[in-house]
Amino acid sequence: MWCRIWVSVGFAICLAFSSGVNGKEPLRIFTWDGYVTADDLVNVNALLVKAGYDFEAVVIDTPADDADQMFNVIRSGQVDVCFLTLFFIKMKDERMARLLKPIDTTSPRLANYAKLEPSLTEIPIGIFNGRKLYIPWGGGAYGFYVNRDTVEEKDVPASLLDLWKPEWKGRVSYNRSQEWYNVGLALMSMGKSPFYINQQVWGGDRADLKAFKSDNGVFMDRLTQLYANAGGLWNSAPSFAEGLDIVSSWGPEIVQENKKGGNWQLIQFKEGSMVWLDTINFVHSLQGKKLEAAEIFANYFIGRKVQSRIVESLSMVAASTLVDKNPLIDENPNFFQNDLFVPPYDMVSGNVVRSLTNRALVRAGVPQE
Repeated sequence: MWCRIWVSVGFAICLAFSSGVNGKEPLRIFTWDGYVTADDLVNVNALLVKAGYDFEAVVIDTPADDADQMFNVIRSGQVDVCFLTLFFIKMKDERMARLLKPIDTTSPRLANYAKLEPSLTEIPIGIFNGRKLYIPWGGGAYGFYVNRDTVEEKDVPASLLDLWKPEWKGRVSYNRSQEWYNVGLALMSMGKSPFYINQQVWGGDRADLKAFKSDNGVFMDRLTQLYANAGGLWNSAPSFAEGLDIVSSWGPEIVQENKKGGNWQLIQFKEGSMVWLDTINFVHSLQGKKLEAAEIFANYFIGRKVQSRIVESLSMVAASTLVDKNPLIDENPNFFQNDLFVPPYDMVSGNVVRSLTNRALVRAGVPQE
């Protein structure tokens, strides 16, 4: 809810990060598709001109994809401002945190920061050495959507465990690139926390974890079957191929499909859904006037206009209290305060999850990429 690439919302921005725009130095933005629109760029660049800054915000020609990819792109020096999923910051021994600059939350150019939901501004996994490395932007759930034009209400699965039933074989899509979600789904179907492996690595029973990883164990059978039964595995964005009656998604793609006449509805599994928060971050090298320009960019993106757009157009949860409506929060005030908020995976737990996934893919007969 947590690394994603989304279907572009009605336009494409492909600007090379190596050149400026209109003779100005580029403020290079690294983002998920759909987060920064053409209108947003026009508006924020007008603000920069009005404030006398000789920078122009541009979206780099590489969209965000997953945690490793984002780390590599940021480390390469191609980025000034990024939209990281919160738990990426402290994954794998906090390597991402070392690439980021602490946020001056008292900056006069971040006036909208005071209007952010207070519970989202003090999350420990976004704080490094006592300094905040993130500005809350928007979030949501990693959900599954059913095509109600092909599936009657009585047949919609009520439990995650139902997805393993024979009747759903070949009819469900899953995210391939972010393996911890599929591991989490398998764990939840067994009545465990989706982050059970993380918890065991951090301080649980290592003997239990070893037994849990066994090729002959229930978990490996469950994860293998998930991949074997999948009708589709997507890396960047889900497809809506013929025969897929349930599609996993972060939400925005569903909005676009329904605008085309689709009838996709979120399944409310009894086990709940894993939730995520995406954030705005500054790279460590930002300083001086360019840092100030980045603050103006961020302030616009946590303002009422953009925050309202992500609720209405992307089906996300706004981080700001300025919006008139925030349906997912209105329906569940504890949306971000539950035990399904994805935590950071350190190097050890991340390696365990990847190893389990690779073994399951091989056992399921899924071709390696």
